[in-house]
Amino acid sequence: MLEIIQSFGPITGSHIAEKLNLSRAALRSDLAILTMTGLVGAKPRVGYYFTAQNLKTLKNTEFDSILVGDVYSRPIVVNESSSVYDAIVTLFIEDVGTIFVVSDNNCLEGAISRKDLLKAAMGGKNSNELPVGIIMTRMPNIILTTPEESVLAAAQKLLHHQVDALPVVKIIKVGDQTTFEVVGRFTKTNITHLFVKLVEK
Repeated sequence: MLEIIQSFGPITGSHIAEKLNLSRAALRSDLAILTMTGLVGAKPRVGYYFTAQNLKTLKNTEFDSILVGDVYSRPIVVNESSSVYDAIVTLFIEDVGTIFVVSDNNCLEGAISRKDLLKAAMGGKNSNELPVGIIMTRMPNIILTTPEESVLAAAQKLLHHQVDALPVVKIIKVGDQTTFEVVGRFTKTNITHLFVKLVEK
């Protein structure tokens, strides 16, 4: 997204979405984050433009000293034995875009997005009988963060991988085996709340 703005700016949100084959609404939170970080400027009826403020400048601000552990939210999870129906109910009750799938000992097994559940629901199969393991993205193909990582580094992961949430994990090593205990979730909403707090200070 930054490359598009840098190459074609000033450019409207609609034109950015067009180049990425996404809806304007899907980019709203990403554009808000880029604007708040100072990497991108925005002018009404003109569009978004690259401000040339680099990430090194951001790393010297208070923002870089704040850790994921200071801002993350409680994790929203379902057990790996759950059905797709259970995951859909959890998604709506908790009002989130991503659910993490965990084992009986709360270790990360996978992730399910709103889009995954929509595809499953449209597939015509009985969601009560379809296990979440069939539709989830499995480890190790999930982008992680830890409580010790900086918010800036985690925010860069959200933007780079175009996901709306990262599982916050505690890394557990036993012999040659490494597992990831889910302790929270880090989202674009966490970043927005942090920006508001910093501005209010």
